[in-house]
Amino acid sequence: MANYELNAQRILITGATTGIGRACALLLAKQGAQVWINHHGQAEQAAELADGIRAEGGQAWPVEADVTNPDAVAAMFTRVCAEGPLQGLVNNAGIILEKPFLQTDEQDWQRIMAVDLDGVYRCCRHALEGMTSAGSGSIVNISSDLGFLGREQYVAYCTAKAGVIGLTRALAREFAPHIRVNGVAPGPIETSMLSADNMSEEWLAKELAIPAERFGKPEEVAAAVGFLLSSSASFFTGQILGPNGGSWMGG
Repeated sequence: MANYELNAQRILITGATTGIGRACALLLAKQGAQVWINHHGQAEQAAELADGIRAEGGQAWPVEADVTNPDAVAAMFTRVCAEGPLQGLVNNAGIILEKPFLQTDEQDWQRIMAVDLDGVYRCCRHALEGMTSAGSGSIVNISSDLGFLGREQYVAYCTAKAGVIGLTRALAREFAPHIRVNGVAPGPIETSMLSADNMSEEWLAKELAIPAERFGKPEEVAAAVGFLLSSSASFFTGQILGPNGGSWMGG
């Protein structure tokens, strides 16, 4: 895996205790970043991850906040930016819902939007305030290949992830050239979200029907995130990278 130096950047990762977020925290810390590990109700896991990173010579601190709560997000940014603005933000926190559209009620819809789209908006808003003052920064928003493809019985999730793509590209235009905003839209990845406990057998079978014929690994997504945050990606903004095994080959 390529090692893109981050030169002690201060980076916040939301939803960082498991899956893709955890892989990002481990990789970015190895690349030299000072990592803030956001969690919601997972204090033990966040502390364990931070301790493990520090034991390997890295720098990491847990920070709790529910991204659906504006006051909690504001308090989180006050804490992590106490010594200066962030240089990087990874919006990874997300949930998924498998339910036919006509059975998706108002509460279901609002919950998905609150986490998967509104949470990204809130964190971008706070991060960009500091980055604008500093005149630099980089944001990576985690979307999904389903934001492009759509999928029956996942209308709320697909809509939110498509919104993340639109938000990413619009922010990239508005805050260029000094602040870069990019996205990563993974295909099926081996995480607790994508498991037999959360997904139907039919859904899992569809996810494996891709050219790569396998699920991706969180570390493969983290590699894309690490690249986009690094100076090696200085000419990348408004881009959506797709570690997806060929599930989506559009532009």
